[in-house]
Amino acid sequence: MILDRYFARRFLRIFVGMFAVFTIILTFLGLADNLRRYGGDTAGFRDILNLALLDAPQGVYQILPLIMIIASVALFLGLARTSELVVTRAAGRSGLRLLVAPLVTTLLIGALSVAVLNPLVAATSRAFDAKVADLRGAGSVLSLASSGLWLRQGDADGQTVIHATSTNLSGTTLSGVTFLTYAPDGMPLARIAADKAVLNDGGWDLSGVKTWPLDTDTTPEAAATLAATDRIASTLTADQIRNNFGTPSSISIWDLPAFITRLQAAGFSAQRHIVWFQMELSQPLFLAAMMLIGAAFTMRPQRGGRVGLNVMIAILLAFSIYFIRNFAQILGENGDVPAALAVWAPPLAAAGLAMGILLQREDG
Repeated sequence: MILDRYFARRFLRIFVGMFAVFTIILTFLGLADNLRRYGGDTAGFRDILNLALLDAPQGVYQILPLIMIIASVALFLGLARTSELVVTRAAGRSGLRLLVAPLVTTLLIGALSVAVLNPLVAATSRAFDAKVADLRGAGSVLSLASSGLWLRQGDADGQTVIHATSTNLSGTTLSGVTFLTYAPDGMPLARIAADKAVLNDGGWDLSGVKTWPLDTDTTPEAAATLAATDRIASTLTADQIRNNFGTPSSISIWDLPAFITRLQAAGFSAQRHIVWFQMELSQPLFLAAMMLIGAAFTMRPQRGGRVGLNVMIAILLAFSIYFIRNFAQILGENGDVPAALAVWAPPLAAAGLAMGILLQREDG
């Protein structure tokens, strides 16, 4: 037990160090990128630094499996260099038994990353998107609630808040829709209700329209007008509406099931979010597979030039599995393969491959 605690503590210390190093690197890279994009008159240095700090957690979270493989390689190379692996085996501890402590630590790190780091990344991602929208000026924002679909579009001429009870899969046809238009100074201009709104090039084509002017001294209902059709200008496209849902990573895993339910109730496809939810649940297993791959190539006593070769093979294999997992995720999001197969097959295959290599290389 004492030896297990030692290995677990050492592995955790290495992982935290690697995590901190990559966080600092990504923060500086984000700072340079945001200086290039928003430097000058658009934003001050404080705003740019704020953007870099908000964007760093998402970048680190995406490369967490690669940080894990590097930490695993560093741990076992260090143990081999100090001959602690040899001493451990001489004390009667097998190679596979030695892996229990790092493996349990990895699973705990994975569970902690999903339960705690995921909501943090979601919050910082939303704050980053909101900050970018403020720097770029008025844009469009879409959200889902139990009352239906809410969308905001805007430009230099003012803002329009759109509410609809339902929509089609692409978000270009709204039913039971209401438009609230505002002047640039925030004063309401009109309320427009329509049975149906279809997004075409340059605007929304409405049918079954009733308009209440809100910028006059008369009673809105008394000045209301009816029309069979009408048109409201818009710069939105179907892709922009879909993108305004935000990436699934901008939604906390604790809120994701309810969001998927609302998304499906509104008429949108939730396949992307379902796959992402499964991806997050499989994260501890995938991190464990990365750790096992690092151990499979580096936990033996290193001799001569085989150290560099083994490290290179481990890193390349980890990168390959990482990209295969991302490719499987795309297939799952497109519906080409079932979500469960796309999500769980890569980490299970990676863990099986690592265990096969370990069993072949180790003597027990």
